[in-house]
Amino acid sequence: MSLNVKLRRIRRKPPAGWDTIESTMEEFEQKMRDAETDTHEGKRKSEAVWPIFRINHQRSRYIYDLYYKKEEISKELYDFCVDAKLVDPQLIAKWKKQGYENLCCLRCVQVRDTNFGTNCVCRVPRSKIDAERVIECIHCGCRGCSG
Repeated sequence: MSLNVKLRRIRRKPPAGWDTIESTMEEFEQKMRDAETDTHEGKRKSEAVWPIFRINHQRSRYIYDLYYKKEEISKELYDFCVDAKLVDPQLIAKWKKQGYENLCCLRCVQVRDTNFGTNCVCRVPRSKIDAERVIECIHCGCRGCSG
């Protein structure tokens, strides 16, 4: 589904400042379409969705940085992006909490998705893991978002 179709579904005009982020959001939308139509042959079932998680993270981080860090977009534009489902508001809410500033995806902190009721392996600090050992999250392919 293209960005214009998503915007038409909201049935309201984008607020002022939309033209500054529109081209970047179009690029993310094109990357998402490419990731969705990419071939899944030779990949594990979980590996097929990793690019989609990464693009969702990048798109949400872009809007988060513009609104909370750089303060370059208005609250109306931020709310418009949330209402249009262009960003993940739950992921952004986690980023605002201490210790979750670099969280890759919400599945990595949901204990119900793991065998032992703990966080994902990518949430373990790198200082606690052997240097030569390569870790990779089964959910999103992250190699360590805890720092």
